[in-house]
Amino acid sequence: MIHSPDDAALDDLCDALAQRAGETDRSGAWPAEQLRLCGEAGVYRWFLPKEYGGDAWGAEAVVRGYLKLSAACLTTTFVITQRTAACRRLALSDNANLKARLLPALAAGDAFATVGISHLTTSGLHLGAPRLAAERTSSGWRLSGVAPWATGAAAADTLVLGASVVEGGQATGDELLVAVDKHTPGLAVPEPFSLVGVSASSTGAVNLADATVAEEDVIAGPTQKVLAAPGRGASTGGHETSTLALGLAGAALEYLGKEAGKRDDLGEASAALSAEHAELVADLLSIARGEPACSNESLRTRANSLVLRATQAALSAAKGAGYVAGHPVGRWCREALFFMVWSCPQPVAAANLCELAGIE
Repeated sequence: MIHSPDDAALDDLCDALAQRAGETDRSGAWPAEQLRLCGEAGVYRWFLPKEYGGDAWGAEAVVRGYLKLSAACLTTTFVITQRTAACRRLALSDNANLKARLLPALAAGDAFATVGISHLTTSGLHLGAPRLAAERTSSGWRLSGVAPWATGAAAADTLVLGASVVEGGQATGDELLVAVDKHTPGLAVPEPFSLVGVSASSTGAVNLADATVAEEDVIAGPTQKVLAAPGRGASTGGHETSTLALGLAGAALEYLGKEAGKRDDLGEASAALSAEHAELVADLLSIARGEPACSNESLRTRANSLVLRATQAALSAAKGAGYVAGHPVGRWCREALFFMVWSCPQPVAAANLCELAGIE
């Protein structure tokens, strides 16, 4: 059982995850064994209050744990972040009965939950009409539409979904957050998307056709901007995704550093990138402590930039061997592209695009 981010048990777990990362990427198979190992090690307890069986780790300790996990296997860690996002939304709910019903099993690793909320923030907002609509009924809420991005939905016992409230077919401006059981009639999970990287995360759409959710399964709302409502926790654009980027960059830079120990021509680049990484990790930890040295937006912009450059530097060091399928460096380069699109706020995307274009 892992008791802190400095625990040797975490290093052992990361070794086990890293040994499986290549095969998971090659097969595209859901990382069930990795997730089981994380449950046995107590990883899922880090994020939840003690009254529900959690360990209630502080934000800085969680970040340090995530940095190690994502350096070992980005796919597994990404899945865990989506599981954790669902658990935290539940834990922050005012619905005490719902929390008591779902959270103990989630903390113990006996159940799996995930989220489908991106359509309320960065995914599909330009389309105008709600992607997932909720209409009040005499027994609760009727959901129709699609949650376009959900990770591990086919494996989930509970899906935490965000929906836009409609009346008479018209959006009211309010939103709803609900816990939907996997056996709910009208809920369907099609084949997940085949992604450039982290494809084994089984990320794809969730379809709902007149799926009824009881009032007792409402997590929050109806209210405007339910994800940003007071007490509901961070929405997309927080520091969690930057944490994964810096974990992956750390793995690439560790490889580059080892190669630099054999080749003098890599030393200067390795030192410069490692120094930049250390500075960004320090900024990340300052945000986790509640004493931010920079904004989340600035951190994400710089983390995106670094993870792209660090993985490509590792590929350059690996030469042709790194371009052969199965080499970890090639996988890291593909996985780095993930951060350009996943929950990426428009100002961050614009800044990264300007950097790529050489525009200051």
